[in-house]
Amino acid sequence: MTRSVSIPRSEIELRFSRSSGPGGQHAQKSDTRVEATFDVEASVALTQTQKRRVVARAGPVIRAIAQDERSQWRNRELATERLVEALREALRVPRRRRPTRPTKAAVERRLEQKRRRSDVKRLRRPPPD
Repeated sequence: MTRSVSIPRSEIELRFSRSSGPGGQHAQKSDTRVEATFDVEASVALTQTQKRRVVARAGPVIRAIAQDERSQWRNRELATERLVEALREALRVPRRRRPTRPTKAAVERRLEQKRRRSDVKRLRRPPPD
């Protein structure tokens, strides 16, 4: 999954059901819709810190559904990929923002624009009586 984390397939629970929408006999007879669920707190692959981060960002159970394809096998692959992507996103550590200051030239440009705008507005005023 990532460089430091790999989830065993046994921890991902797959459920199958009939897909919604049109499709004729095939869709009404076969269970092609796949729902993949991953219980974060019951996982042995994640450390406590990782579990806390995932639960805070994505919740205690991550769920992904796929019913795009006619094939159950392909939907299983899609649901697993979506689940892994959601888990990867929840595990990602956001970068720390390094505070910066505007450059001297940027400050000067901004003040010059403000002066120009002020002059335009001043010239639009009616003359004093």
